[in-house]
Amino acid sequence: MNRPAVSGATRLAAVIGTPVRHSLSPAIHNAAFAEAGLDWVYVALEVAEGRTPSAFEGMRVLGISGLSVTMPHKEAAFAAVDDLSLPAERMRAVNCVQLLHGRLIGHNTDGDGFVGSLRADAGLDPAGLSVVVVGAGGAARSVIEALGRAGASRVAVINRTAARTLDAASLAGEAGRVGTWEDIPSADLVVNATSLGMGGVGLPIDASLLRPNHVVADLVYHPLETPLLAAARAAGARAIDGLGMLVHQAAHQFRLWTDAEPPVAAMRRAALDELARRG
Repeated sequence: MNRPAVSGATRLAAVIGTPVRHSLSPAIHNAAFAEAGLDWVYVALEVAEGRTPSAFEGMRVLGISGLSVTMPHKEAAFAAVDDLSLPAERMRAVNCVQLLHGRLIGHNTDGDGFVGSLRADAGLDPAGLSVVVVGAGGAARSVIEALGRAGASRVAVINRTAARTLDAASLAGEAGRVGTWEDIPSADLVVNATSLGMGGVGLPIDASLLRPNHVVADLVYHPLETPLLAAARAAGARAIDGLGMLVHQAAHQFRLWTDAEPPVAAMRRAALDELARRG
């Protein structure tokens, strides 16, 4: 798996954010470009909050072929692009920018990355499922919107703030509703979209609510085995780690930028290797 030498013809993609040095995206995307034999390179660029429009103008002027957008730029990116995909428009947030015929196209690939992970890694189609999502932040909203588009029959959202919960649930359309802890035992899929479990600390739900028929997904990927996923396995449920969503949202970006099929297995291996390297 050897990428071509960097040359005058090499195309550039990057992630912008602050802080951004911790990002797994360079490892994931450069592995994908190498596996696919594409003359592309991907770097991380530190861009201070408030400088999103300047970064996008630089993208246009320099001909950077693709940008991943992470915090704190996702909402500012929504206002700075020329055109929007449907998920980005509904989310009012952009995590991926495509330079196409001189125009900047804003996408949001997070939710589709989650659904892609369910389908590819777990063999689970969200259509017709009853889902509980814990959390109402940016990651939760992406998942809720994508589950609604994918045909989930019920997407119950649990969060401490009533207004945020209602707003997030509305993204699932008719399937969305404000949920309670009592919704969990009867759900097919339970999703943790909070930061609880990061660093191996915290359990977002009462483990006694978990059932053997559940599929439990945690968006946290460091560590891969969170307290919630350990509790799910102990209850006999299927557990899905958060790395799949990260890899599959990157795969959607790769497809948008290159119009090629992403080498997902190589992308996941690169992410795992980078996590192992960091310890």
